[in-house]
Amino acid sequence: MKHLRFYALATATMLLLGACKQQKNECPVATETVSTDNLYFFDAVDGEGNTLDLSGCEGKVVLVVNTATQCGFTPQYADLEKIYRQFHSQGLEILDFPCNQFGEQAPGTNEEIHAFCTGTYNTSFPQMAKIDVNGDSATALYTWLKEKAPFRGFDTTDAMGARMDQMFRSMDPDYDQNNDIKWNFTKFLIDREGNVVRRFEPTDPMSDVEEAIKSLL
Repeated sequence: MKHLRFYALATATMLLLGACKQQKNECPVATETVSTDNLYFFDAVDGEGNTLDLSGCEGKVVLVVNTATQCGFTPQYADLEKIYRQFHSQGLEILDFPCNQFGEQAPGTNEEIHAFCTGTYNTSFPQMAKIDVNGDSATALYTWLKEKAPFRGFDTTDAMGARMDQMFRSMDPDYDQNNDIKWNFTKFLIDREGNVVRRFEPTDPMSDVEEAIKSLL
């Protein structure tokens, strides 16, 4: 949908320029530019199939996270809900994107995933439809997120971070040379202007995530 808007804008601009050449004295001056370099350019589809314009998040601090229901990090849902309830009234939004690309740990339909999350962790933040975050089928949003916040490695001074690094390096010695999402519960923090300011790997302490959110509110 966003691409259609972009092409429509481009076509309108060409027509306007043509009119300017013929009627220079009557040509209006453009006062706005369209930015494709922030969160507000993108759409997302929620679990019920509705397309959401993420410009609705303008002025909010946003945490985007890819999730799974059968992962060792799944209990982070409880931490996310706690943070959401504490800071939502201050301008925080959390966008939950289930993804089945990592160990097929997000099986089930959108409805089944939502029922699990609300029933087990009482989640109340918006949950999107299941997506891919890596590869040719990755959504445009995640392609942008990875570009803006590259992978900088796991914290190998942390026991879990060291295990994750060892696991991935055993499969691919150069795994850290690309910006792909490595596992479930990777998080991207976005400021009130729609800019990506930080990427958190799933092994990063949730207390660090909370402190970073508080610094932007």
